[in-house]
Amino acid sequence: MVNETGLVLEGGGMRGIYTAGALEYFLEQGIEFPYVIGVSAGACNAASYLSKQNGRNKKVNVDFIQDPKYLSWRNYWKTGELFGMDYVFDEIPNKLVPFDYKAFHSNSTEFVVGTTDCHSGNPVYFSRNDYGEDLLTIIRASSSLPFVAPMVEFGSRYLLDGGISDPVPIRKAEQDGYRKNVVILTRNRGYYKKPSRFSFLVKRKYPQFPELHKTMMNRYLRYNQTIQEVEEKEKNGEVLIIQPQHPLKVSRIEKNPQKLDELYWQGYRDAELKMKHIVEWNQSSSLVQS
Repeated sequence: MVNETGLVLEGGGMRGIYTAGALEYFLEQGIEFPYVIGVSAGACNAASYLSKQNGRNKKVNVDFIQDPKYLSWRNYWKTGELFGMDYVFDEIPNKLVPFDYKAFHSNSTEFVVGTTDCHSGNPVYFSRNDYGEDLLTIIRASSSLPFVAPMVEFGSRYLLDGGISDPVPIRKAEQDGYRKNVVILTRNRGYYKKPSRFSFLVKRKYPQFPELHKTMMNRYLRYNQTIQEVEEKEKNGEVLIIQPQHPLKVSRIEKNPQKLDELYWQGYRDAELKMKHIVEWNQSSSLVQS
């Protein structure tokens, strides 16, 4: 197996601003990976990292957060969407803070986005060959939280948030040949999920998708097991973890720009602290410092 390094990104809603800060540091230092995989907010932030648009993730996630069209209960009562999905995945990237599609597509890094198939309840991953010009459609699917966002139809599939079925897609990265991975988590060390108190609502909301219900019922088990596996791989030198060191004060639907700004810079500083280790990996893998 060729010794290569992948980048694996957890989701977490607005907690993903931590990942945005870490990726900003990577951009400034010219740190690139041959392979990036992310779900939900992780995938969103990865896109601007791969299009090499410095500061874009911070601008999109912090500067727009108090706009009710971005995130609000008003959205939910009017449209059934907590995040304004058309606003976030169309108006912002195509008009307000243009996404550099040309730069993204010219980047040779493989970018894989994880989603959840509603019929099977299993994760479905999309690479560049799969989504082609429909990148934002797939990222939108990966970010479509159950209950507060509609499913996204792509091909013959109905898709929801990638974090439901595979919150930290380390296994997929390994299956794709990347035995060493930098993993950015958006929860502090020692955090484990508890069973959801709202799982019973899944049957009511999605009665035609019994496998989705099973996956959501067991979501906490998958998450906790994956975190344990990642931490074990870290001990074995297969994984380098970047994550908050203390319990977060930022929620999945945080709207306080000051809290978001602080978490962004926390991610930036934590990536900076890992720079020495990253450089050491650079000497034995295909991680590139330009």
